[in-house]
Amino acid sequence: MIRKNIETFIGCDHEYEEADLVLFGAPFDSTTSFRPGARFGSSAIRHESFGLETYSPYQDKDLLDVKVFDCGDLELCFGSAERALEDIETRTRSILEDGKLPILLGGEHLVTLGAVRAVYEKYPDIHIIHFDAHADLREDYLGAKLSHACVMRRCHELVGNGRIHQFCIRSGDREEFAFAKEHTDMHKFTFEGLSEVVFDLKKAGVPVYLTIDLDCLDPSAFPGTGTPEAGGVSFLQLLEAILQVSKLQIVGADINELAPMLDSSGVSTATACKVLRELLLALAG
Repeated sequence: MIRKNIETFIGCDHEYEEADLVLFGAPFDSTTSFRPGARFGSSAIRHESFGLETYSPYQDKDLLDVKVFDCGDLELCFGSAERALEDIETRTRSILEDGKLPILLGGEHLVTLGAVRAVYEKYPDIHIIHFDAHADLREDYLGAKLSHACVMRRCHELVGNGRIHQFCIRSGDREEFAFAKEHTDMHKFTFEGLSEVVFDLKKAGVPVYLTIDLDCLDPSAFPGTGTPEAGGVSFLQLLEAILQVSKLQIVGADINELAPMLDSSGVSTATACKVLRELLLALAG
């Protein structure tokens, strides 16, 4: 039985049985390569969401009109990335088995792998759309294959060539970009090419998993993240990209890499809250 969280994201207090979307957190950042703190992202998003309205003027939709269940954060083992991923996979699988859409809140980006494992099990023809500053295609990071720097490489081992579509990428080592040329569909720096990808995937009718690393945003607007990279996109550009992708057959999604304590102004957390509101409304539609 999945129980309701005590503190929920604003407007996400429906019962599990009636919900179409299920929100859950994965507060894990044990493989963070630069500045830690993403484990506090999911709880901060919930707590600060009271500063938002449930209504979105961008979409003319209201969270009060959609059915979202927030079951809170998983209790994860910080000493074992594999055990944490197993718990995330188990929760995602349960949500999928009940015919609902899982929405994961990180945490660092490695948490995506647990959700993708479960989604791939049900939808083996899945494609992944990946918004990020970093390629995340390293074979290993300092000898560790389970790292937020390797998460898309591990996902590639599941889904295979040409089924990971990457946007806003502006950081990575030479080998990652060489790997992308051969194995993924990488679009550097911006969302250029997204409309064509959406058109092709919609025409093909394939299931899609959306993963949003919030450091795709420019650090001038979103400094509260562990590995900020200059040259990112704006909130409005990210919103437009989410709205485009929401036209597809989305079977799972996540938002990750908010480290709230790294931005004492609170702007990064407020931005993450707004991104989540817009994502929930877009997918509910």
